[in-house]
Amino acid sequence: MSFKEISPDQLQFNPFTKIGKEWLLITAGTKDKFNTMTASWGGVGVFWGKDTVTTYIRPQRYTKEFVDANDTFTLAFFDPSYKKALNLCGTVSGRDTDKVKDAGLTPLFVDETVAFEEANLILVCKKMYQDTMPPENFIAKEMDEKWYPNKDYHTMYISEIVKVLEKE
Repeated sequence: MSFKEISPDQLQFNPFTKIGKEWLLITAGTKDKFNTMTASWGGVGVFWGKDTVTTYIRPQRYTKEFVDANDTFTLAFFDPSYKKALNLCGTVSGRDTDKVKDAGLTPLFVDETVAFEEANLILVCKKMYQDTMPPENFIAKEMDEKWYPNKDYHTMYISEIVKVLEKE
């Protein structure tokens, strides 16, 4: 199957469903070495006059090393039939196994980064801003205890959507 490029303002999805319920894969790296992880937190919007996504990655995630080392990464969205594959990508580490192969996914190399042929929507993203979420900035203090018992605070990335690919 092939993809067609559309502009970000042509996106037709509910981010609460697409991100929070159906999940996505964050993937970064090169043809030679890359990693992917499942995410169910994030946002889509406008920042600094650009169409953007906001993603969150914990420090111990292997994919973070690849996101930090590269200017771009992808967000890949899938048909709900891929939920088992996305669950696998969120529960095992690419340090220990070839989870892409185990999940039955096929790497797709696009714009110096990696996505997957099985995706039905791919956002190619270029990092613009990042920051670690320090606990002293939590207004809802109960979230610190609920989500960070190990004090492994997410790094937040705000990234420009530089390309949108939709399955034809």
